[in-house]
Amino acid sequence: MATLKAGDKAPDFTSKDQNGEEVSLANFKGKTVILYFYPKDDTPGCTAEACDFRDNYQSLIGKGYEVIGVSTDDSKSHKKFETKYSLPFPLIADEDKSINEAYGVWAEKNMYGKKYMGTARTTFIIDADGIIKQVIEKVDTKNASQQVLDLIG
Repeated sequence: MATLKAGDKAPDFTSKDQNGEEVSLANFKGKTVILYFYPKDDTPGCTAEACDFRDNYQSLIGKGYEVIGVSTDDSKSHKKFETKYSLPFPLIADEDKSINEAYGVWAEKNMYGKKYMGTARTTFIIDADGIIKQVIEKVDTKNASQQVLDLIG
């Protein structure tokens, strides 16, 4: 469960993307950012979510939005994921989980009765001034971009 909520200042971060380039949230000042956290590259739900953002990327860009994906996978894993699915947006490597923790999405999960720590799939919509406008905690992976558009138009 994300600890940040609408109205909070989005924590800035700097980390490497799939190309090994440093990316900061501050680079996107003046734009509305769709910052989505996902558990793992190239898994069914995460692939559906990434491909949905890819398929609707041009309309999102046309509305002035930027899309950024974040997971705890490394840049090399992100590069393979990007290449395999032709993803047109940055995938941020959060290997030390500091971004996950800053956004409160590093959480205890439960699968088949086994408890473990992992990324809670969450999408943050951050306005041009760096303020969180919306938090989507129940992400519909196949319709993630439509969920965003339904909230922000």
